[in-house]
Amino acid sequence: MNIKINRKCGPMKMIDFLNSKYVYAVVGVSHDNTKWGAKVYLALKSAGFNVYPINPKHATVHGDKCYNGLESLPVKPDVVITVVPPNITEHIVKKCKELGITKVWMQPGSESDDAITFCNDNNIEVMYNACFVVDGLKRKFNE
Repeated sequence: MNIKINRKCGPMKMIDFLNSKYVYAVVGVSHDNTKWGAKVYLALKSAGFNVYPINPKHATVHGDKCYNGLESLPVKPDVVITVVPPNITEHIVKKCKELGITKVWMQPGSESDDAITFCNDNNIEVMYNACFVVDGLKRKFNE
């Protein structure tokens, strides 16, 4: 498994992103349960995590209010998970910096070199080349 993380912010492990006390935001939530935006959101929700769905195309998703963007959430998330095209992730990481969000997990396919570099240069801890559900949650619960 080729998991890469930002080492500029100090020693960090995948487990640092998996804390039941954290507030999570999943950017790119979908109504389609076969898509990773839905899978990540539903996995967090079913595991009892405090998670907010973000997708400007939906008013609700999976029975929950869906938010237009990070700035519209009622609380600041500790971790933002991107499940969107790389060019959207590049905008999301800039919004994270503006809002003081310091952890971003880029689902496979949502990362870009520019977004990763931006995180590294702006003290945002970043995880990429790893699936939040398969590599993160399932591993955490199987330890």
